[in-house]
Amino acid sequence: MKDDINADTDEWPAATRITKGGARKASAIVAVDVAGQSHQGLVRPKNEDHFVVVRLGRFMERLQSNLPEGESPSRFEELTYGFGVADGIGGSAGGEEASRIALDTLNNLILDVPDWIFRPDDEILTREIVRRAAERYEKIKDKLKEHAMEEPRLHGYGTTMTVAWNLSRNLFIGHIGDSRAYLHRQHKLCQLTRDHTMAQALADHGQVSQAEVARHRLRHVLTRSLGDRVMEVKPDIQQVVLDAGDRLLLCSDGLTDMVSDSGIASILDRGETAEKSCQALVDAALKAGGKDNVTVIMARYDQPKKS
Repeated sequence: MKDDINADTDEWPAATRITKGGARKASAIVAVDVAGQSHQGLVRPKNEDHFVVVRLGRFMERLQSNLPEGESPSRFEELTYGFGVADGIGGSAGGEEASRIALDTLNNLILDVPDWIFRPDDEILTREIVRRAAERYEKIKDKLKEHAMEEPRLHGYGTTMTVAWNLSRNLFIGHIGDSRAYLHRQHKLCQLTRDHTMAQALADHGQVSQAEVARHRLRHVLTRSLGDRVMEVKPDIQQVVLDAGDRLLLCSDGLTDMVSDSGIASILDRGETAEKSCQALVDAALKAGGKDNVTVIMARYDQPKKS
């Protein structure tokens, strides 16, 4: 049952910064084990989910110099990982294309940025990271509208989009819709995102209990999404500081509708590789009925073992 697997393992080398008096260690060493998987499920006629896992970096390598040792690093390198899950809105025209276009547009927007920020060293840089993330959601909405104008059959299409990217130990999450992000830390599962659904809105206003949301008849009615009929985009953007051993999970509602939070936590508690964890999560959703497309991305952050 393996479909569209994207697995990767890498160590994030210590970066150095040139300062007066010589090179200084600037960022933590982080090992990242990441994988993603998407499955059509057992009921849907096609897969309207898409996902992406990317690795970005910059480096400088000194080939020749007569500078004294310690004045500049022989090699400077920084890497960051980014992840995205988009779930085409079920029942609308072109949901499959909406999720694909959203992630393709996001990739191109990132590539078009001339000055990537790899270190949120101060509040000003952090605010700029958040501003750029919100702006990208707006531009993705504009691109979806542009495609719908060119192809009338796409009118009414839409998608959710939940993304995450880490800059050293700083994790940023952007979210719109009901595809979720979770953090698994020390055997505890924490939902980082808040579903943008009518059922969740009713719970937030005290009209139904939180326990009722999971089975409420309005649980799939989105209050926020990306699409050609959306007038204003309001993504949630947040920042989390990672600890060694943390696991990040991004997933579509094809997982969370089929597998409870406790069920997800029990799978992540096994401590398996990212690829095996993704396979186990998808298998659990299919075993429970696989009523929707199911997509998962899992990243495990740790300190690399010293050789």
